[in-house]
Amino acid sequence: MDQDHQQDYVLRTIEERRVRLVRLWFTDVLGQLKSVAISPVELESAFDEGVQFDGSAIDGFSRVQESDVLAFPDPNSFQLMPGVDDGDELTARIFCDITNLDRTPFEGDPRQVLKRNLAAANDAGFGFMCAPEVEFFYLASDDAGGPPIPLDNASYFDLTTFDENSSIRRRTIQRLEATGIPVEYSFHEDAPSQHEIDLRFADGLTMADSVMALRMIVREVAMASGVHATFMPKPMEGVQGSGMHTHLSLWDGDSNAFYDPEDPVGLSVTARGFIAGLLVHAREITAVTNQLVNSYKRLVVGFEAPVHVSWARNNRSALVRVPVPKKGKEDQGTRLEYRALDPACNPYLAYSVILAAGLRGIREGYELTPETSANLFETGTPSNSSDLLPTNLSGALEEMERSELVRDCLGEHIFEWFLRNKKVEWDAYRSHVSSFELQRYLRTW
Repeated sequence: MDQDHQQDYVLRTIEERRVRLVRLWFTDVLGQLKSVAISPVELESAFDEGVQFDGSAIDGFSRVQESDVLAFPDPNSFQLMPGVDDGDELTARIFCDITNLDRTPFEGDPRQVLKRNLAAANDAGFGFMCAPEVEFFYLASDDAGGPPIPLDNASYFDLTTFDENSSIRRRTIQRLEATGIPVEYSFHEDAPSQHEIDLRFADGLTMADSVMALRMIVREVAMASGVHATFMPKPMEGVQGSGMHTHLSLWDGDSNAFYDPEDPVGLSVTARGFIAGLLVHAREITAVTNQLVNSYKRLVVGFEAPVHVSWARNNRSALVRVPVPKKGKEDQGTRLEYRALDPACNPYLAYSVILAAGLRGIREGYELTPETSANLFETGTPSNSSDLLPTNLSGALEEMERSELVRDCLGEHIFEWFLRNKKVEWDAYRSHVSSFELQRYLRTW
């Protein structure tokens, strides 16, 4: 459906369904969702002329002297948004592309960054498909002054005895499905009060939009139940953190470019180049895929998170895993799983750097290293630090700052702003005196 027909469909649907409010969504550089609400009667004008706003008020957008930008709703991202409760008014949401006043793509817009990288993949003959496994915690409250309080002590795949947990997740899935976001699986994860929702494969842009909508919906449904949902990577000590393992594949039309029936393990030259690109550039892209100080509390040995830069078939301890496809569906199911991502990332930027790294490996013919056969969760730390992901945000930023690939992928504007912002975060963390230090040293030294 072309753009004009899609716009007509959106306008007609809003009128027929008597939508009272249209929310225009976009994100700042860090991936925080922003919204401008307009009346349905203003939507046609927004399609044609955009909605002007002061970009200097948004983190990572414009400087004060060049502040005004335009938000153009993307009609292909239109979805009706049923309320949390049955009596709530029906609203709609549309993701926006941010442009300069002359309508050229705004370089501070993460969605435009992903669209540019998807266009580069398309020029190389590929469509980029992905499916994330989004993990999160339900907690009794959002009180940052005390320890997080889980709602259950269940574990992997358990049917929790705290019925409200299952009910909240069920209502969340119903809202996701009603909003046009198809869910493949949902279950209780390994840690107390930790849950996972897996989304069905979609193109990279649709999936990044869906991740943003999922985070909002999970929080809204939890809040309506008097519960706090968090996508913080490691909210509790001594248990697994939350990841966002993402399954990836490239497609050439209707053909899976990662599958080769003549290869002993079914991987094409394209797939091997993509994996090699991810491994070569893994340390450089980690600041984007794992952007918080807290992200690196998850990426430690002993908690089933990837630490070693490695790949393997069906080995969950590797950074890049090649799952075994279902028998007879190898041509459709051959894919990669990148396991470092966490759910606090900006999905537009994270998918951009993953795609750029993989395409670089294909384009330049990177040679794929042998797969690992060891259980890396039980392996000691290698002597060569280049075989490990960065151990903290500072190290990840140093790798990123040296990366020509990440600079080109994100563009100068976002690249420089992201580094500045995250260095401030690291400095604030470095100077903070934690409860660990007080408990360990106050009475002893």
